[in-house]
Amino acid sequence: MSELNMEGKKSQNVTQYIARQPIFNADRSVYAYELLYRESSDNVFPIGTSDGQATGRLFFNALMLMGLEKLTGFQPAFINLSTDAILDDFPRLLQPSSAVLEIVERTTSIPKVVTRVKQLKKEGYFFALDDYDGTEKWQDILPLMDFIKLEVEHPIIKTNMMIKKLKRSYPDAIIIVERIENYDDFKQLKKAGCDLFQGFFFAKPEVLSFGNVEPSKMAVLDLLSCTARPDIDFDAVQQRVGRDLGLTARILRLVNARSPNSQQTIKSISQAVIYLGEDAIRQFVRVLALSELGNDKPQELTKLALTRAKFISLMLEPGGKELSEQGYLVGLLSVLDAILDMELDRVTKEFSLGAELSSALLSFNGMQGISLRLVKAIEEEQWQDVRSFLTMIRPASHMDVVFKAMYSARAYADEVLTTLSSIAD
Repeated sequence: MSELNMEGKKSQNVTQYIARQPIFNADRSVYAYELLYRESSDNVFPIGTSDGQATGRLFFNALMLMGLEKLTGFQPAFINLSTDAILDDFPRLLQPSSAVLEIVERTTSIPKVVTRVKQLKKEGYFFALDDYDGTEKWQDILPLMDFIKLEVEHPIIKTNMMIKKLKRSYPDAIIIVERIENYDDFKQLKKAGCDLFQGFFFAKPEVLSFGNVEPSKMAVLDLLSCTARPDIDFDAVQQRVGRDLGLTARILRLVNARSPNSQQTIKSISQAVIYLGEDAIRQFVRVLALSELGNDKPQELTKLALTRAKFISLMLEPGGKELSEQGYLVGLLSVLDAILDMELDRVTKEFSLGAELSSALLSFNGMQGISLRLVKAIEEEQWQDVRSFLTMIRPASHMDVVFKAMYSARAYADEVLTTLSSIAD
């Protein structure tokens, strides 16, 4: 990770973990991956974490930030859902064809879940029942399932009989058997008609890690307050998202994931918020709240992002609100490469920023790009360059404009971070 010039401190990065375990077909080729929440490089589900917390954190950190295609190599993804996640419409944060949604064995409120699954299946979503145990509890859910997952029982004939029974009762369902640990079990299950296979015999879950920036607690509280009202104030949502780099990154990812048009480009935070609409924004905030994020402490990297964003927006205000908003986004994202350990050209592609903003970030083109060069020159105390860039942006302005804008930008960043610090645990 690169060092920053802001007060001589290194940026700090949060590492996020996720495990993926392949699911194989009868030819032992990878059919899909199951994604599993992890808190560390230890390849185990964290003790004390509820299904709801795990679902929220998996959605918010991994799926929204990184994207399913990066985690599964464009293979189908199986994702565990808690009861609350199903009822709160978390699936609608994903394209219907992008994942298989697993109903876990600890699911409650079965009648409500059945109703919601029926609604979502009409929209094209696919479902799997995890760890089916043969109890009456699942009778209303089984006919709705595209996949039914079993765990190996011994003697193996018990599992074989269950496979055959399910095949007779639900011929359209695909049967997956988990926890296969030896070749003999695989061979017998295959002979019994099992469709897909998962277990240590094939591959253990692989732990993936990636750089991550978590939203602040204040942003969580603010957004919850905004979305609790009958009518969402999009301006207020945009302002709160714009103060938090973690939220900005995920909002942009969410637009990219939900857009059926691969050519969709985003030019500002307000455009992204309006594009998503009330329902998606409310679902987004539910994920945020359930995942219990927001425990990060103020960092100099965050301060740098906020300062740059506010400074550029102030310098571009005479050009109109749209240009000013675009400048804010350029400033905010200009440090995302350091946070995510990702090259800046990948950042522009990941978040579908479009040619204009991408060019500003990568080549310092346009008014936004020149403004980014200006703020970097100030950070490096290259005053001759500062004067040159100022002339290109605002030819009739004196250096006082730069000093006033930087003072206001730093005060803005300090105010945001002070507020965060005052409520941090």
